[in-house]
Amino acid sequence: MTRTPHAGLSIPQGAALSIGAVLGTGVITLPAIAAGIAGPASLVAWAALVVLSIPLASTFAAMGARFPDSGGVSTYVGRAFGPRAAAAVGWCFLFAVPVGAPPASLMAGGYVADAVGGGRTVAVAVAVSLIVGVELMNAAGLRLSGRVQLGLTAILAALMVVTIVAALPRARWDHLQPFAPHGWAAVGSAAALLVWGFAGWEAVASLAGDYRRPGRDVPRATAIALVVVGTLYLALAATSLLVLGPATGASEAPLSDLLAAGVGGQVRVVTAVVAVLLTVGAMNAYFAGGSRLGAALARDGALPAYLAAGSGPGQVPRRSLVLIVVQSVLWLVAEEVLHLGLTPLMLLATGCFTLVYVLGTAAAVRLLPRGTRVWWAALVALTSVVGLLVMNGWHVVWAGGIAAAAVGYQTWRGRRTPVAGCDHDAEGNGEADRHAGRDGGPARDVLLGA
Repeated sequence: MTRTPHAGLSIPQGAALSIGAVLGTGVITLPAIAAGIAGPASLVAWAALVVLSIPLASTFAAMGARFPDSGGVSTYVGRAFGPRAAAAVGWCFLFAVPVGAPPASLMAGGYVADAVGGGRTVAVAVAVSLIVGVELMNAAGLRLSGRVQLGLTAILAALMVVTIVAALPRARWDHLQPFAPHGWAAVGSAAALLVWGFAGWEAVASLAGDYRRPGRDVPRATAIALVVVGTLYLALAATSLLVLGPATGASEAPLSDLLAAGVGGQVRVVTAVVAVLLTVGAMNAYFAGGSRLGAALARDGALPAYLAAGSGPGQVPRRSLVLIVVQSVLWLVAEEVLHLGLTPLMLLATGCFTLVYVLGTAAAVRLLPRGTRVWWAALVALTSVVGLLVMNGWHVVWAGGIAAAAVGYQTWRGRRTPVAGCDHDAEGNGEADRHAGRDGGPARDVLLGA
């Protein structure tokens, strides 16, 4: 594809998009949840995920630079292993969305309850309002623009910096003792959960086709994003533990608690507003992208044809959207009735994300030139994400079941219809590009909501 010097994404723009894809709702609560699981030793899990991000992001950057296609991971898995494996990737994304919606919305609800009171009742009411409200927005065809999404992420990043700087003078080293109160095995459990906060590096691959010079710009933008994301995550996690101490694991709104400790005043209202706006932006992207993905999969034979309505350009896939929203509400009800807590649902969702990483990096190992530096990076990434999948424990059964169901469904249909991003013409352009254009299609909408 020939590009003019002034067309496409620049390195700063690409870095901003990559940062926005990774920094998401998890940052407003993950430091507390990880601390509750592993105590101060959760810092080891944070550091491990930052280190893992280097070969993982480098792998997807290399794939994007070599195969600039908006289908992203689904395209590469299809190239390497065929349409059934690519359908498994699509199903994992699609069914991770409704499992992840309740934790994301309850995180925002926790910030609102922390600011105005009302406890669990207010948190759940906010969660329901967000799920239904975002569903209505999408059913009406309303979308938040990419600039708004990036703006919200920029606000979050600025708030993180202000919070860290303001709270650090109150840090106490003795808050790191005992360092591993729940044993070292808890670090692995925390790492499996923290995938929630690091999901999004696969967006690098989906965005690659829009860069001015993918071969040069993708690696540079990815390197910038790695430094920014890694620094912000580690600094926030460390500051939370050093300032809040043992109270970190019990905090419903760690950003609010940190900012209040640093500057005082009515900061809880500010952080609650930011949390709600950020969650609306992320859920809007996930619901919109997930519903389009579901319709596209149905159109291409990987889901029942009934769900294909609205898969055309400019149409609203309401049937697929209803499927996602109904599941989201059911998962929220199950969480409340069974008192599951956020962690199990987040692990179910991260299990799906991790399986997608396993399939994506395995495809990279197969497609990249064997023995090269990027091939070795892909091999390291594959080994690491397989380890994370194991650390996910029994929750991985959910992700494996979804992948198996995707393959089983296509086998039952007795046909090999191409799924989005897997049927390639002579020039290497994916089916998703021909149906959805070069704007990224459903895959990008899902990824950028991470």
